[in-house]
Parts: sequence; C-alpha cells; structure tokens
Amino acid sequence: MYAVEVRDHVMLAHSLPGEVFGPAQGLHGATYVVDVAFFREELGPERIVADIGRAHDVLKAALAPINYANLDAVFPGELTTTEWLARHIFDRLAEAARGGELGTGSEGIERIRVTLNESHIAKAWFEGAV
Repeated sequence: MYAVEVRDHVMLAHSLPGEVFGPAQGLHGATYVVDVAFFREELGPERIVADIGRAHDVLKAALAPINYANLDAVFPGELTTTEWLARHIFDRLAEAARGGELGTGSEGIERIRVTLNESHIAKAWFEGAV
C-alpha cells in the first residue's frame, strides 16, 4: 500500500456537554494538528499517490469553515468530539477525492485516514474507503 500524507492545523472552540467529558463540558479552545493520509494499492503511470500540493489545498479548504470557529455555533446540537470531527473532515476530503480535486494520478486513491492530534499524548482518527 502506498500513501501520501499532508499536515495542517486548526484552532477552534467547543463544549462537550455530559459528565463523561469532565472539565471539557464548558466552552474551551482546542488546537489540533491534522494529518491526512491518502492510500492506494498501486501507483499509476505518474508514479504518485496524489499531487501533494493539491492534497494540502484540499485539506486547507476542508478546515477553513471550522478554523477559529465555535463548533457549538457551526454544528448546533452536535457532540463535536475529536472522533466525530475526524469523520467530518474525512467526509469533506473523500468528496474532494471523488470529485477529482487531487489532480491527475489520484484516481486510484482507495482510502483516507484523518488523524487529529490533540496533544503530544492523545490523538484520534477516522479511516475509511473513498
């Protein structure tokens, strides 16, 4: 399996109502380092998984609506856990991949993994088929 991975970050605020979330129940800020890996089994004639520049552009576009945003206002009623947010970002990236936004050579992308690094000791991810 071949992969190309790009990275960016996002700064946001949200609250996570529910006793299980302890001090995160109240409104708080979070900065995530976001890693996205694009996978394919075989390389095409271009010998690339995807255009790295376009992959980074697609990631930036997926993060733009939530960067410096209060997720409680952007997604009213949603429980915006790290895992949920990883899936949300994945859905935007999978749509971009299916739409050809990753450029020539990326038609063979089979899977995408979105990893949200909360800190140096905690991360969550979602991985799925395109």
